[in-house]
Amino acid sequence: MSTDAGTNNPQQQKQREFMSLLPLTLQIAGLPQAEHGKYFNEGQMEVRANSLRLAYKFARQLLVDMSK
Repeated sequence: MSTDAGTNNPQQQKQREFMSLLPLTLQIAGLPQAEHGKYFNEGQMEVRANSLRLAYKFARQLLVDMSK
């Protein structure tokens, strides 16, 4: 059941924007992947999440600047 009302949902639009910028965000953040069989601890995950947040802000700003 597809409706236009569902595609205009602001939360879904933000999610789509985030997903479309995710490859650029990951490149800007420059975070290494975990080694096979090793996991990040809570502190490391928090630092990585903050790095991704900042990289996402840069990616969005880059998109805005390029569209001008």
